[in-house]
Amino acid sequence: MTTTFFLVRHAAHDRVGTILCGRMAGVNLGSVGKVQAERLAQRFASENVACIRTSPLERALETAQPIASRLGQPFQICEAINEINFGRWSGTSFDALSRDPHWSSWNSARSTNRPPEGETMLEAQGRIVGAMEQLRSLYAERSIILVSHGDVIKAALLYYLGMPIDAYCRFEVEPASICTLVVGGWGSKVLRLNEVVAA
Repeated sequence: MTTTFFLVRHAAHDRVGTILCGRMAGVNLGSVGKVQAERLAQRFASENVACIRTSPLERALETAQPIASRLGQPFQICEAINEINFGRWSGTSFDALSRDPHWSSWNSARSTNRPPEGETMLEAQGRIVGAMEQLRSLYAERSIILVSHGDVIKAALLYYLGMPIDAYCRFEVEPASICTLVVGGWGSKVLRLNEVVAA
């Protein structure tokens, strides 16, 4: 009995690469991101998907909406696949963070560091994996779309690949990308990593 997970990173917003948005409210898709979300919807049009779950943040909701519309089914918000809680770092520019020694420590050893007043990447991993295992028990031999965030998707993939959390930088999860993972009682297998839908 296997379940296929399509792990979708939300499409691009205008602050990607400049601001650590974290769980900030009001971060919406930019014009590029809206086009990416429509391409994702086209990509999934022929998939037989049992359910769609999304992070509660606007950029994830705006990515999930066209996918759900194209498939003719609703999506549900899932708090367990929300972005990492970056605490006081949320809303800070990456330029400013680069001068913070704690930021350097976080990126060199995420297994042992925590953002100020935030959560660890291991805690985020526990959230998403717990949700996936619950969904797997409900949707055996089915496919599920999870619209989440880059580091949270990486945390899930690292768990199912049997890799340490500090290996998070060994692969990329781009905006509007899809990582396809099959999970069963026998173990797990990544079918596609960082699939980006071409124009």
